[in-house]
Amino acid sequence: MLTTPEPTWRIVVRLLRWHKPEGRLILMIPALWAVFLAARGTPPGVLVGVIVLGSLATSAAGCVANDLWDRNIDPQVERTRDRPLASRALSIKVGIAVGFVSLLCAAGLALFLNPLTFWLCVAAVPVIVLYPGAKRVFPVPQLVLSIAWGFAVLISWSAVSCSGTATTACLGQETWLLWGATVLWTLGFDTVYAMSDREDDRRIGVKSSALFFGKYVSHAIAAFYVGTGIVLAQLGFVMELGWTFWLSLGIAMMGWAWQYFKLSRPIVPHPVYAQFFKQNVWIGFVLLGGMIAGV
Repeated sequence: MLTTPEPTWRIVVRLLRWHKPEGRLILMIPALWAVFLAARGTPPGVLVGVIVLGSLATSAAGCVANDLWDRNIDPQVERTRDRPLASRALSIKVGIAVGFVSLLCAAGLALFLNPLTFWLCVAAVPVIVLYPGAKRVFPVPQLVLSIAWGFAVLISWSAVSCSGTATTACLGQETWLLWGATVLWTLGFDTVYAMSDREDDRRIGVKSSALFFGKYVSHAIAAFYVGTGIVLAQLGFVMELGWTFWLSLGIAMMGWAWQYFKLSRPIVPHPVYAQFFKQNVWIGFVLLGGMIAGV
């Protein structure tokens, strides 16, 4: 029986991971945390639109960079072997072109922002592009990804608070607390995600935090989540956030505690790792709602 070839546009959608929205949303969440907190709940609608579109363009470029780096590794990993560049459904030239267009879109959006925010966008690019290479040399490459996620906070906060300045003096204690919480949260959920690839990564020789922490990986994830909660609580005190924030933080902590309980069991079903990654998207939006209502 003849099968209809997959249209190129649909293959490009898979390259950009737009068929898996949770990965796009989880980058957008810290950016939205920052823009709403920095603006005390009422950021300009146009700015929110720029940040949403910018996060989509940036994550698209990151996906392409990751797949270009890993086009010869992904075929050896169960979860990634069907990705377009790994399966050769798209050529390297097409991948580079799509990545370039994604970066161009992100750059165009950055031009609408103030000078400091623009240069923070520029500074984030090498981290995003080089992150996939970190898994070859750095024992905890998820830390590099977490720093890339942290740029979402700095970019969005500075877009609100740093108009007309080119220095970081306008980024206060609240900014860095949210940055720290984002880095710790990302370390937590991305280590969960990395747990699904442990056997393949070990066989290939790829490094990850899930392998680095070994039998203590669930405890490390718990530590990252607890650290996230502590830093967010300090942020709540500093910004004098209302009860809705504390309610949302309580819900988040219960969700993370449940994940730790399940991950600590002797046998963890493989689909659980992706399920917990998706749960963090909902946790992030619960926190966003609490922040918006609590400022």
